[in-house]
Amino acid sequence: MTEPTHDEAHGGALGSRLNWLRAAVLGANDGIVSTAGIVVGVAGATGNRAALLTAGLAGLLAGSMSMAAGEYVSVSTQRDSEMAALAEEKRELKEQPEAELQELTQLLERRGLTREVACEAAVQLTQRDALKAHARVELGIDPDQLTNPWHAAWASFLAFTIGALLPLLAIVLPPAAWRLPVTVGSVLAALVITGWSSARMGAAEPGRAVLRNVAGGALAMGVTYAAGTLLGAVGV
Repeated sequence: MTEPTHDEAHGGALGSRLNWLRAAVLGANDGIVSTAGIVVGVAGATGNRAALLTAGLAGLLAGSMSMAAGEYVSVSTQRDSEMAALAEEKRELKEQPEAELQELTQLLERRGLTREVACEAAVQLTQRDALKAHARVELGIDPDQLTNPWHAAWASFLAFTIGALLPLLAIVLPPAAWRLPVTVGSVLAALVITGWSSARMGAAEPGRAVLRNVAGGALAMGVTYAAGTLLGAVGV
């Protein structure tokens, strides 16, 4: 049983890395769309570079902090649940080891092993590390790779910030006449990349994902630009 356990660990680690990468891509995508909506909306009302920079920076900081805080709370809750489940499993292993061995045997049987093989595997896994065996087979948790809320928070903060920097720089660096087309063009190009990347990591069809991503970003910029133009026209 050593080889399947070894492969499963690597598969879990790979899945975890892919989840983090997908979260980073989606975080960057959020940074691109939300900040682009803000700066394009302000650009509809005013061409003042200082106003654009202030609005963009405010959106970047507010969005990145919100993403980090939300991810920290979410992952902390998940980790607390995992720790509670592991503590309960540890208590059950201490109080009723025979029943837990029988339960592990039945779980392995449900995965396709014969009764004899499942019984032997359960005994060996229990002798090696009973808590880890039950955590992986029964709970679907790897005790050695529990989620870290601080890692998640920093990853979300950085991903959003990197994404938000693109529309912010695109709106403040070019000459006034080029700000809007450069921003819109660079944002749509970036959304093509993030849409394609997220689809490929999820083994989905890229074309549809890219179309949704680009359409959503274009709609967000169009709506905020129209609102900014309207507010600028009435002198608000």
